[in-house]
Amino acid sequence: MANNEVKKSVESGGFFKKIGGFFKGIGKYFKEVWAEVKQLTWPTRKELISYCLAVVAFCALMAIIIGVLDFAFGSGVNALAALGK
Repeated sequence: MANNEVKKSVESGGFFKKIGGFFKGIGKYFKEVWAEVKQLTWPTRKELISYCLAVVAFCALMAIIIGVLDFAFGSGVNALAALGK
């Protein structure tokens, strides 16, 4: 029964219509992506440098904060462990 249905869909072009529709969809997708890429505005060199410096400064600040907290909690745990001896 299933073989007859497959033969009918191939003979009527249903299978090839589905495949063709799939590739048309892919083509439409890439056309739309290209249209969106054309609308992008890139930062100037000066803006890019300032953004990068802001990210590096933020990462450095967070590293310092996490390092201080790690040291404080480590010292606290060691102090609590020393109480039990």
